Amino acid sequence: MAVSKTQAAERIREAYNAGLIVFGENRVQEFAGKIGSLRDLPDADWHLIGHLQTNKAAKAVEFFFAVDSVDSLKLAEKLDAAARGLGKKLDVLVEINVGGETAKNGVAPDSPALEELLIAAPRLEALVFRGLMTVPPFTEDPEDARPFFRKLRELRDTMAGRGLPAVTLDLLSMGMSHDFEIAIEEGSTCVRVGTAIFGERIRPSPQRAQRMA
Repeated sequence: MAVSKTQAAERIREAYNAGLIVFGENRVQEFAGKIGSLRDLPDADWHLIGHLQTNKAAKAVEFFFAVDSVDSLKLAEKLDAAARGLGKKLDVLVEINVGGETAKNGVAPDSPALEELLIAAPRLEALVFRGLMTVPPFTEDPEDARPFFRKLRELRDTMAGRGLPAVTLDLLSMGMSHDFEIAIEEGSTCVRVGTAIFGERIRPSPQRAQRMA
């Protein structure tokens, strides 16, 4: 996945022309300003990978084919209702906070909220539960991320072994530009690569960041 957050539509088009078709965006509002000039990329697969507030769920369903950061039953219910209204299916990943970091979103691996979310899958008929996603604690040494990637894979394997209805768990989204090799070794099926593709991220001004929030 090419993480195209903060990248202009022209840069995304360049990446597409180079052969990339899966793109990850962080903010609904930012992507809404770009999608108008990218609709002629028919097989581009747009994923929302950033935290999603429930009040923006309907817009997310309108613009994206998948939401890779579902972290609560309430959000899943909002996405399901919006997808039903549009008559579409939406792929989702459950975001797991493997490092227990208070500054990060995601469901704790041993949280009752995770069980609650997955058990609800059969009634959320517009959502397709495809797997799990995580962002481990950042360290300079990529090898330090290995235990967290392994923990997510083991969690996936345990849950997949339960045969939960309407939950496939065939995807593991983990690994970014600095640690994707380790993630692949630990079973990642999707790495989210931004800097290694586009170069250093262009950070918006504080005023623009506030408007996008």
